[in-house]
Amino acid sequence: MKVYICDAVRTPIGKFGGSLATVRTDDLAAIPIRALMERNPGIEPEAIDDVILGCANQAGEDNRNVARMALLLAGIPDKVPGVTVNRLCASGMEAIGAAARMIRAGEAELIIAGGVESMTRAPFVMAKGEIAFSRKTEIYDTTIGWRFVNKKLAKQYGVDSMIETAENLVKEYNISREDQDMFAYKSQHKTAKAQQDGLFKSELIPVAIPQRKGEPIIFEQDEHPRLTPPEKLATLNPVTGPEGTVTAANASGVNDGAAALIIASEKAVKQYGLKPLASILGMQAAGVPPRVMGIGPVPAIHKLLKMLTLQLQDFDTIELNEAFAAQALACIRELGLNDFDARINPLGGAIALGHPLGMSGARLVTTATHQLVDNKRDKALCTMCVGVGQGVAMALERV
Repeated sequence: MKVYICDAVRTPIGKFGGSLATVRTDDLAAIPIRALMERNPGIEPEAIDDVILGCANQAGEDNRNVARMALLLAGIPDKVPGVTVNRLCASGMEAIGAAARMIRAGEAELIIAGGVESMTRAPFVMAKGEIAFSRKTEIYDTTIGWRFVNKKLAKQYGVDSMIETAENLVKEYNISREDQDMFAYKSQHKTAKAQQDGLFKSELIPVAIPQRKGEPIIFEQDEHPRLTPPEKLATLNPVTGPEGTVTAANASGVNDGAAALIIASEKAVKQYGLKPLASILGMQAAGVPPRVMGIGPVPAIHKLLKMLTLQLQDFDTIELNEAFAAQALACIRELGLNDFDARINPLGGAIALGHPLGMSGARLVTTATHQLVDNKRDKALCTMCVGVGQGVAMALERV
């Protein structure tokens, strides 16, 4: 059974503490859902079978099932259910894949799927005492990374930070600092040109930011990109110390944003007058050692290609999430591709655009879908690494 993406929108991505900092996470998630309903008036809201959103944190305003809260805030009737899924960085892509599988299995006809993350508004969390009258307190920042570590897991696999996992790949794949900085520069350059040429216009929706006085501020362009000359990038200090290579400039950002897509069966397309943009061919996930989580896209892609009997050369666009330049380069080289293959992130990637964890997978699919349509290309591959050692890959085909 065919499964179609009939619309796909996203908010601009905000930098940490930036334009979206005052927007609650549940309100942020509601924005693209509301936009989809406004853009597709033929849909009867009561006919939506489910709303599935990815979210990695779920410790703050995104707790208590942010998908359910967001659909209610967006004005969708309370008879429509909602569920939040968590595959960390790939949560948004997981939501889309879950929707596609439900429709392909005949269990649904029309689903809204996507993802959200406000890393700015991620709270601190405090553990409860393990014994009565305990005087010991643990507090963790939930923005990113490990907390409440299981000692058994730490002994078995280690608890390398995200940056350490990138440095592990640097050593295993002999990736130079110069290559990382050049990859980062190219990502920023592609995004700067895409913004200048208006190439994100078809996927972006503006966000009105209320002000205490005066009219709302209209936020309508990704604000994380920062084009810096390569010679300047070379002067930045590595995060892990003098022996390291990963810097703030050759890694993805800490960001805020939300995306949502209409996923529909052929029956729903006809019934509600929808226009299919792309079909979802399939999705696969794979596991790798947590200490090299960034290589996860490679086995996930191999599983997907085997399932679909396709090859890398069959894809016109490859949206590879740039968690780190080192991680992206390790995957690209392991897949036998050129570092600057023109198909890879033609509008730039997460190093430039940012990486709001739960949103990013949905952002990749949204961007890839509009590229297929706008450029009249045939197939797109979307893939990303996942913390604690996983990779996910999804294939799309233009209708």
